[in-house]
Amino acid sequence: MTSLNPPASPKVHDHDNQLYEQEIHFDQHPYWHLTLVRTAINSKQQTWFSNLHCHLASRYASPGGRLPSVWPTLVTRIMWEAYIPSFIPSFDSAQMYRNEKEVGSTVLEFLASKENTSSLKREDIHFTSKLASNSSYDAARKSIKQSVKQCGLGYIDLLLLHSPYGGKTARLASWKAVEDAIDEGEVKTGGVSNFGVKHLRELLASKPRILPAVNQIEVHPFNIRTEITNFCREHDIVVEAYAPLVRALRMKHPTISSLSDKYSCTPAQLLVRWSLQHGYVPLPKSVTKDRIVQNGDISGFEIEAKDMEEMDGLDEYLVTDWDPVDAD
Repeated sequence: MTSLNPPASPKVHDHDNQLYEQEIHFDQHPYWHLTLVRTAINSKQQTWFSNLHCHLASRYASPGGRLPSVWPTLVTRIMWEAYIPSFIPSFDSAQMYRNEKEVGSTVLEFLASKENTSSLKREDIHFTSKLASNSSYDAARKSIKQSVKQCGLGYIDLLLLHSPYGGKTARLASWKAVEDAIDEGEVKTGGVSNFGVKHLRELLASKPRILPAVNQIEVHPFNIRTEITNFCREHDIVVEAYAPLVRALRMKHPTISSLSDKYSCTPAQLLVRWSLQHGYVPLPKSVTKDRIVQNGDISGFEIEAKDMEEMDGLDEYLVTDWDPVDAD
């Protein structure tokens, strides 16, 4: 592999001597999504960049497709070291991230290596990717086939429409492409991301052959998105909550600090637990092995109902990333 000089590490917050990752925008640091995965797995050093998707609400999404209980994303040595055998390792990729090939090849490398002490096989891995844009049916089918080829894993476990952008005709045509990809065995489960209620209603009103299993949206106590989450619950759509740690922007909020002390947990654990108790599938990120394990270790406490209500009351519609839920 060619040796490249990566960009400087992103800034992180230091709270109670624990580091929380901030958002790294793909357009600013495309290097990471092209080469970091393999660089990290081959490195003997502990890399700072380890995104762990802890999905702590194991649910069956559709026939033949199961959502894992804990999802690491972006393959790194530190992730594998933190892997707990009872969890299902899963990798969150996307066409927009430009990392499908790197993630797929690194997964295959690991499965064939001596480091695979748990004897994991392809079927033990859950690979997610996302369609970058909604367009015509033919363009979407071609794009999905290219993603399957790029990752090299034989099929994609969960494919999401990354956003509702493109308009009604494009959204419905792209979903039809996802359905057919499922029929052809290229994809196991289909879902959407950043869809608002009007987009979900539109899709369901079209009477699709296959219903969306997932809606991946930004959800946390500072942006609770009640209308969207209630609609998803009513229609048995799993809510994947990205940015559940609020990109570390509210770790020192008085309510978060107070309740963390009350439950003898970290602010991150409190936020993950809040998401889990709402029935969401939270996707926390961490920069260290210990934090990866710690973020998933939230079974030792339960937030009381009055405290859940207090956390719900923190809603300020804080958007830490993009927000296409009202797109035409």
